[in-house]
Amino acid sequence: MSGLEDLYREIVLDHYKSPRNRGELESPPATRVEGLNPLCGDEIVIYLDLDGDTVRDIRIGGQGCSISQSSASMMSAAVKGRSLAEVDDLLRAFKAMLNVGDESPDEIPAVKLGELEALRGVMKFPSRIKCATLSWNTLDQAITEATAAR
Repeated sequence: MSGLEDLYREIVLDHYKSPRNRGELESPPATRVEGLNPLCGDEIVIYLDLDGDTVRDIRIGGQGCSISQSSASMMSAAVKGRSLAEVDDLLRAFKAMLNVGDESPDEIPAVKLGELEALRGVMKFPSRIKCATLSWNTLDQAITEATAAR
Protein backbone atom coordinates (compact mmCIF):
# COMPACT_ATOMS: atom_id res chain seq x y z
CA MET A 1 0.00 0.00 0.00
CA SER A 2 2.97 2.31 0.57
CA GLY A 3 3.53 2.73 -3.20
CA LEU A 4 -0.05 3.87 -3.72
CA GLU A 5 0.15 6.26 -0.77
CA ASP A 6 3.38 7.68 -2.21
CA LEU A 7 1.68 8.20 -5.58
CA TYR A 8 -1.29 9.91 -3.93
CA ARG A 9 1.07 12.13 -1.92
CA GLU A 10 2.86 13.10 -5.15
CA ILE A 11 -0.43 13.99 -6.85
CA VAL A 12 -1.52 16.16 -3.91
CA LEU A 13 1.86 17.92 -3.77
CA ASP A 14 1.89 18.45 -7.54
CA HIS A 15 -1.50 20.19 -7.41
CA TYR A 16 -0.36 22.24 -4.40
CA LYS A 17 2.89 23.37 -6.02
CA SER A 18 1.42 23.83 -9.53
CA PRO A 19 -2.29 24.53 -9.09
CA ARG A 20 -4.49 24.20 -12.15
CA ASN A 21 -6.86 26.98 -13.21
CA ARG A 22 -5.38 29.51 -10.78
CA GLY A 23 -6.45 33.10 -11.36
CA GLU A 24 -9.53 35.21 -11.83
CA LEU A 25 -12.33 35.64 -14.34
CA GLU A 26 -14.13 38.90 -14.98
CA SER A 27 -17.09 39.10 -12.63
CA PRO A 28 -19.67 39.38 -14.15
CA PRO A 29 -20.20 37.41 -16.35
CA ALA A 30 -18.48 34.94 -14.01
CA THR A 31 -19.90 34.30 -10.56
CA ARG A 32 -17.41 34.95 -7.74
CA VAL A 33 -17.85 33.12 -4.43
CA GLU A 34 -15.58 32.92 -1.41
CA GLY A 35 -15.38 29.99 0.96
CA LEU A 36 -13.68 30.16 4.34
CA ASN A 37 -12.83 27.63 7.02
CA PRO A 38 -12.50 29.91 10.06
CA LEU A 39 -11.10 27.13 12.23
CA CYS A 40 -7.89 26.82 10.22
CA GLY A 41 -7.87 29.90 7.99
CA ASP A 42 -8.25 28.12 4.64
CA GLU A 43 -9.75 30.39 2.01
CA ILE A 44 -11.01 29.47 -1.45
CA VAL A 45 -12.26 31.89 -4.09
CA ILE A 46 -14.07 30.42 -7.07
CA TYR A 47 -14.83 32.20 -10.32
CA LEU A 48 -17.39 30.23 -12.28
CA ASP A 49 -18.50 30.89 -15.85
CA LEU A 50 -21.42 28.81 -17.10
CA ASP A 51 -22.54 28.34 -20.68
CA GLY A 52 -26.08 27.11 -20.25
CA ASP A 53 -25.71 24.01 -18.09
CA THR A 54 -21.99 23.55 -18.75
CA VAL A 55 -18.99 24.82 -16.81
CA ARG A 56 -17.36 26.89 -19.54
CA ASP A 57 -14.53 28.08 -17.30
CA ILE A 58 -13.47 28.03 -13.67
CA ARG A 59 -10.68 29.76 -11.85
CA ILE A 60 -9.57 29.39 -8.27
CA GLY A 61 -7.80 31.60 -5.79
CA GLY A 62 -7.22 31.75 -2.09
CA GLN A 63 -4.73 30.42 0.38
CA GLY A 64 -4.45 27.66 2.90
CA CYS A 65 -3.06 24.25 3.61
CA SER A 66 -1.87 21.81 0.98
CA ILE A 67 -5.07 19.75 1.29
CA SER A 68 -7.46 22.66 0.67
CA GLN A 69 -5.43 24.12 -2.16
CA SER A 70 -4.76 20.80 -3.93
CA SER A 71 -8.39 19.79 -3.57
CA ALA A 72 -9.42 23.08 -5.21
CA SER A 73 -6.95 22.52 -8.05
CA MET A 74 -8.12 18.93 -8.63
CA MET A 75 -11.76 19.99 -8.38
CA SER A 76 -11.32 22.76 -10.97
CA ALA A 77 -9.64 20.37 -13.41
CA ALA A 78 -12.33 17.74 -12.86
CA VAL A 79 -15.34 20.00 -13.46
CA LYS A 80 -14.16 22.25 -16.30
CA GLY A 81 -16.17 21.52 -19.43
CA ARG A 82 -18.67 19.26 -17.65
CA SER A 83 -22.42 19.61 -17.40
CA LEU A 84 -23.94 20.69 -14.10
CA ALA A 85 -25.46 17.21 -13.74
CA GLU A 86 -22.00 15.65 -14.10
CA VAL A 87 -20.58 18.16 -11.61
CA ASP A 88 -23.31 17.28 -9.13
CA ASP A 89 -22.50 13.57 -9.53
CA LEU A 90 -18.79 14.30 -8.95
CA LEU A 91 -19.56 16.40 -5.89
CA ARG A 92 -21.76 13.72 -4.36
CA ALA A 93 -19.28 10.92 -5.15
CA PHE A 94 -16.35 12.94 -3.74
CA LYS A 95 -18.18 13.67 -0.50
CA ALA A 96 -19.26 10.05 -0.24
CA MET A 97 -15.63 8.97 -0.64
CA LEU A 98 -14.84 11.07 2.44
CA ASN A 99 -17.96 9.84 4.27
CA VAL A 100 -19.51 13.31 4.21
CA GLY A 101 -23.24 13.61 3.64
CA ASP A 102 -26.27 11.58 4.46
CA GLU A 103 -26.95 9.74 1.22
CA SER A 104 -27.41 6.01 1.35
CA PRO A 105 -24.86 3.99 -0.67
CA ASP A 106 -27.40 3.21 -3.41
CA GLU A 107 -28.00 6.97 -3.96
CA ILE A 108 -24.34 7.76 -4.61
CA PRO A 109 -23.50 8.13 -8.30
CA ALA A 110 -21.04 5.62 -9.71
CA VAL A 111 -18.50 7.96 -11.26
CA LYS A 112 -14.76 7.65 -11.65
CA LEU A 113 -13.01 10.21 -9.48
CA GLY A 114 -9.61 9.93 -11.15
CA GLU A 115 -6.96 12.03 -9.41
CA LEU A 116 -9.49 13.01 -6.74
CA GLU A 117 -8.92 9.53 -5.29
CA ALA A 118 -5.59 10.89 -4.01
CA LEU A 119 -7.56 12.71 -1.31
CA ARG A 120 -9.07 9.49 0.06
CA GLY A 121 -6.33 9.37 2.70
CA VAL A 122 -7.79 12.51 4.30
CA MET A 123 -10.36 10.23 5.96
CA LYS A 124 -7.61 9.14 8.37
CA PHE A 125 -7.55 12.72 9.67
CA PRO A 126 -11.16 13.78 10.38
CA SER A 127 -10.14 17.36 11.18
CA ARG A 128 -8.79 17.72 7.61
CA ILE A 129 -11.99 16.62 5.84
CA LYS A 130 -13.25 20.23 5.94
CA CYS A 131 -10.03 21.28 4.20
CA ALA A 132 -10.69 18.81 1.37
CA THR A 133 -14.37 19.69 0.96
CA LEU A 134 -14.10 23.50 1.24
CA SER A 135 -13.65 24.03 -2.51
CA TRP A 136 -16.48 21.62 -3.31
CA ASN A 137 -18.88 23.39 -0.94
CA THR A 138 -17.82 26.73 -2.42
CA LEU A 139 -18.38 25.41 -5.94
CA ASP A 140 -21.84 24.19 -4.94
CA GLN A 141 -22.64 27.69 -3.65
CA ALA A 142 -21.27 29.27 -6.85
CA ILE A 143 -23.48 27.02 -8.99
CA THR A 144 -26.52 27.90 -6.88
CA GLU A 145 -25.82 31.62 -7.21
CA ALA A 146 -25.03 31.43 -10.94
CA THR A 147 -28.17 29.49 -11.80
CA ALA A 148 -30.36 31.73 -9.60
CA ALA A 149 -29.06 34.83 -11.39
CA ARG A 150 -30.34 33.63 -14.77
